[in-house]
Amino acid sequence: MSQKTITATMARWAAGLRFESIGAQAVHEAKRYLLDSIGCALGGYRQEDVRIALDVLSEVAGAGPATVIGSGVRMDVVSAALANALMVRVMDYNDIYWQQDPSHPSDIIPAAMACGERARKSGRELVVGIVLGHEFEMRLCEAAFPGIRERGWHHATLTAFVSPIVAGRMLDLSWERIQHAIGISASRHATLGAVTAGKLTMMKNTVDPMATQSGVLAALLAGRGYTGPEHVIDGKEGLAHCLGPEWKLGVLVDGLGESWRIERCGMKAFPTEALTHAPISAVLDLVRTHDLAPEAVTKIHIRSLARAADILADPSKYDPRSKETADHSLPYVIAAALVDRQVTPAQFEPDKIMDPRIRAQLKKVEVVADAEIERVFPKLQRVVVRIETTDGRSLEKSLDYPKGDPRNPLSDGEIEEKFDALAAPVLSAAARRRLKAAVWNLEKARSISELMTLCTADGSGSTGRRRGAGTAGAGTTKRTKRPVKKGSKRSHPRR
Repeated sequence: MSQKTITATMARWAAGLRFESIGAQAVHEAKRYLLDSIGCALGGYRQEDVRIALDVLSEVAGAGPATVIGSGVRMDVVSAALANALMVRVMDYNDIYWQQDPSHPSDIIPAAMACGERARKSGRELVVGIVLGHEFEMRLCEAAFPGIRERGWHHATLTAFVSPIVAGRMLDLSWERIQHAIGISASRHATLGAVTAGKLTMMKNTVDPMATQSGVLAALLAGRGYTGPEHVIDGKEGLAHCLGPEWKLGVLVDGLGESWRIERCGMKAFPTEALTHAPISAVLDLVRTHDLAPEAVTKIHIRSLARAADILADPSKYDPRSKETADHSLPYVIAAALVDRQVTPAQFEPDKIMDPRIRAQLKKVEVVADAEIERVFPKLQRVVVRIETTDGRSLEKSLDYPKGDPRNPLSDGEIEEKFDALAAPVLSAAARRRLKAAVWNLEKARSISELMTLCTADGSGSTGRRRGAGTAGAGTTKRTKRPVKKGSKRSHPRR
C-alpha cells in the first residue's frame, strides 16, 4: 500500500475526520445544503426522468436499508444512492461551484445518506459526510488549468473520485480501503462532455448521480477487500496523465482542515445552468425597473464568456423542445424572464417551453463572447446585458455575480422558501415543518433513518408527476405496501 500518493493523503484525512473538528459555520452550511438538496429531491421526485428511473429500479434493485426520497421505499444502498442523487440533480436547481471546473457537490450527499443508513449513523456523521463531499469535489474543481470541461470532459469525472471517499467514510472503512475505493470508482468512470453539448437529453442530469452510485459500489467492494489503483490521480496513466497537462495537485491536499470549502460554495436561485444566472438576474432587473413589455423589446444583447456563447447559445438552444435543452438555453431563459418576469420550475413545463409568446422572443437574444469578461473569470461571473427597445432606448446593466453566489448568498429564510415551493406538492405543511426542524437540528438526530423517514410523501400534497406521469409506488405512504422484487427479502423495518 503506497502512502505517498495523493489518494493516500486524501483517504487518511477523510478516515480521520471527526464532527468535533469541523467549524461551526461549516456545520451550518452543511445543514443549508442538505435542506436545499432535499427540497430539490422532492421537486425532482415529480419529474419524468425520475419516474423512468424508479420504474427500472423497482425491477432491478434489491430491498435494503436505504430510504428513497418521496416514495419511502427501502432499497439497496447502490440503487438508493442513484435514485436520490438523480432527484437532487434532475431539475438543475441544486448547488453550484465553479472555479476551473463546474460541479454540484450536493449530488454526493445521497451517498452519505444511503451508506449512513446502512451503517446506522447519526446526524453528526451525516454532517461529516456532507462536508467531506464538498471539500474534495471543490478542490478537484480547482486543480486543473484549464478545467477538464474545457478539455471535453464532464465534471462527473471528478465526482467519481469523491463519492467513494464519502461512501467509505460513512461505512467506517480504513483509509487503505477508502484509497482502494477511490481507485475502483475513478479508474472506470470518465464522462464525456457530450452530455452537455448541443441538443441535451436526460443524461445531462444523470451522469453525476451515476458517478455517485459508482462511488457507493466501489466502497462496498473495497470494504470486502477488493482493490483498485492507488495512483489513479498522480501516477502513470492516471487522471493528471490522461487528462493533462497543467494540474496543480497540491490543491487537493494542502491545508486540509484549516478552512472548509463548503463555506465557499453557491446555491441556485434559478433552476438553470449556472452561467445563465447572472444574465437572468440582469434582465429581470431591467424588465422590472423599466416595466418592459416583450413587444417593446427589439434586442437583448448579452456579453459573456466564450463557453456561455458556445454551450448555451448554439443553434439547438434557439429551438429548445425539452426541459434539458431549455434550462441550458440562454435564449430561452432570457425570453422566459422577459415574458413571465420570473424563471422558476414552471417555466420548464412542456407547454411553457412551446409557449408562442416566449418563442417569439428567442431570436431577439444575441450572445457574444467578451475577452475582458474571460480574463476576470472565475473570480467574477461578469455579464453585461443591453436591452434595446422600440422607442429607441438602450438599457444596460452589468453584474459580477448572481444571487446565490457566496458573495450574495441565499439567506436561511430564502432557502426555506425555495424548499417549501419545491416540496409543497409532495409534503403537507406540517410534514415540511417537521423536516425543516430536523435538518436545522441535524446534530441532535440519533439516526439518519429518522431524517429520511420524514422525506416520504405523506399523501397531503399532490404527488402527481410532471407530464401526467405516474410511478410504481407513487402516493403509497406505507412501505409494507411497496412491491418487493421476487426472490428478495423485505426491507428492514423503520428504526
